Amino acid sequence: MLQRQQLASLLAELLQTERVRDYCPNGLQVEGKQNITRIVTGVTASQALVDAAIEWGADAILVHHGYFWKNEAAEITGMKKKRLQALLANDINLFAYHLPLDIHPTLGNNAQLGKLLNTESITPLVTVEPVGVLMQGEYPEPRSLSEVAVLLQQQLGREVLAHDAGTNKIVRKLAWCTGGGQGYIEQAAAAGADLFISGEVSEQTIHVSRELNIHFIAAGHHATERYGVKALGEYLGANYPVEVKFIDIDNPA
Repeated sequence: MLQRQQLASLLAELLQTERVRDYCPNGLQVEGKQNITRIVTGVTASQALVDAAIEWGADAILVHHGYFWKNEAAEITGMKKKRLQALLANDINLFAYHLPLDIHPTLGNNAQLGKLLNTESITPLVTVEPVGVLMQGEYPEPRSLSEVAVLLQQQLGREVLAHDAGTNKIVRKLAWCTGGGQGYIEQAAAAGADLFISGEVSEQTIHVSRELNIHFIAAGHHATERYGVKALGEYLGANYPVEVKFIDIDNPA
């Protein structure tokens, strides 16, 4: 069992939340019961995840995408009211970590995607803030774009969008940012990457790919960000007296 504040403190220290300026509060977002023995982890604190946590008897939910985002409406109505009402009625804590969970050097979304990509020499691009939001790595033997795309599809269990820059270039060096990180493609190209991978794609991303001669793969926002919170939960379960269950609420985006 962990005390609520004990869990909040150890996660703040582990993820170094004070070092990151973010678009939402990182840490305890909704206060629930004092004693925590069961934790559900998931990507987003959707109603489906909240309902699944209630059914399992969770004392806390730990997610990457929580609530109270910058510039969102402040009123507690409709969908937001229903989610919060369910948490409060069942005395469930909600912990959320956004950028700190993206950039953690071993448990983060980017670090975990690097492992799935089977790359070597994984390092953050230190010219991009916060450090760790854009990662880079290399393959010991060059691969084709299609080979990397097939590997990602197998690892993530979903189709990916692979855009060939049109130059028949092979992939030695690659860079990636999980989730909605497609805007970092120009920094990836400037760093000399042959391929940039993110979760999402925008209309302009394809033009940048063509004009800067860098391959691009969009592998899904949800799919690329499952593994950080899962790894964090597994770390907690292995090192502290709590039971942790990862629940994947399917999302094709």
